[in-house]
Amino acid sequence: MKRKTTAMLGALALFCLLAVTAVLGVAQAPRPVAEPEPSIQTPRSTTTHPPGIELRDVDGGLDFYSRFTNGLPIEPHFFPVGVWFESALEKDYVAKDHAAGLNTYVVLTPDSDLDLVRASGMYAIPTFAAAQASGYALGDEVDMWGGAGDAQWTGKFPGEGPICSPEESKCGYTVQKQLRTSAPPGIMTYANYGKGVTFWLSDEQSRAFINGTQDLVSADNYWFTDPNICAQTEGGAITGYARDLTDSECRLAANYGWTVERIRKLTEGNAPVWAFVEVGHPFEDSPRASAISGPEIRAAVWNSLIHGARGIIYFNHSFGGDCVTQHVLRDCPGEARPTVTAVNQQIQNLAPVLNAPFLDGATRATGPVDLATKLHNGKVYVFAGANKGTGGTATFTVNCGGSTAVVIDENRTIPIVNGTFTDAFADGNAIHLYSIEGGGSCGY
Repeated sequence: MKRKTTAMLGALALFCLLAVTAVLGVAQAPRPVAEPEPSIQTPRSTTTHPPGIELRDVDGGLDFYSRFTNGLPIEPHFFPVGVWFESALEKDYVAKDHAAGLNTYVVLTPDSDLDLVRASGMYAIPTFAAAQASGYALGDEVDMWGGAGDAQWTGKFPGEGPICSPEESKCGYTVQKQLRTSAPPGIMTYANYGKGVTFWLSDEQSRAFINGTQDLVSADNYWFTDPNICAQTEGGAITGYARDLTDSECRLAANYGWTVERIRKLTEGNAPVWAFVEVGHPFEDSPRASAISGPEIRAAVWNSLIHGARGIIYFNHSFGGDCVTQHVLRDCPGEARPTVTAVNQQIQNLAPVLNAPFLDGATRATGPVDLATKLHNGKVYVFAGANKGTGGTATFTVNCGGSTAVVIDENRTIPIVNGTFTDAFADGNAIHLYSIEGGGSCGY
């Protein structure tokens, strides 16, 4: 949950007030033959796939956004990179956001200029109806302040008085259903959830929020900066709620991937899941003096992508630290903006690969890493991130063959010998992205 001061609760209340085809496969009919043709033995395809290897499309499919009115682009080179609750009022500021590699505003201030957003080559998912919008945002973290239930909603938001009627009842499902009725017909609806669906609620309760409520979903857990997330009742979910997490277990970039996987497992319709990453101090009482570091931002983003996130949203507000602002990427000095810019450029460069199918089972690793294998234009890519705070050495076995692993954007290569290669992961923030050269496609 994004902790706020009393003043900021007023801002939250203002925001909350604003939140008010499958592709049909057609079989081709057989073409009639007028006369018998000579018998020709046409060899059947002998293509086989190694056992345990499966081609898996990205969640929702590449064309997911085409289902909606004025949807986001579905071209392979587009990958959604958003910023949360910004203002788009001045051309210079929007240009600055665009220059950082942002392409989507996820929730906007009500006075924002959506014509300016579109003219700048960007997209918007606001909490209000607009012809230029590519989506419509429902309530934020309703699982936490509305609760899992169908009681009557009073129409009030946090800080405005009783939310549900009766007052002690739960009405979060009602809140989202009512907000959805305000969405323009055909628009993509979106909602973000918090610690309710990730930690506190049962799977059944969480699925009632995740499925059939909105089209696109995310959840925000700030593993690096949240003062409470290591507790047994929260991050302890990783251990089956057996105990509190240690700092080395908790303050870990791989846990951002855990959050994505948690939401993906709850989705019944194979819908896209986007990921949140903070870029400042989301809490007044952060457990650390400094904001999230540049290497932590990059590692959190890439671990989310490795685990299947189909979009990234940067939480752009700081309520503590040296730069208190709602515009971290515009206002604050330090590592955040240059890191985000570099990461977004890398995402843009690899967007066709990120949008390509996963090749599950094609690569396995021995060592402290999580990985994803992708297949794009007949070439295999392996994305890997450390899952231990100390990092370590990992050995990769590539089942589709290959002679060399080119480490993307690191100006080095690793020979593949007998189907394996080994690489070092310096610490818990280590990310390495590989293009496998001289290999096959495992028959796909």
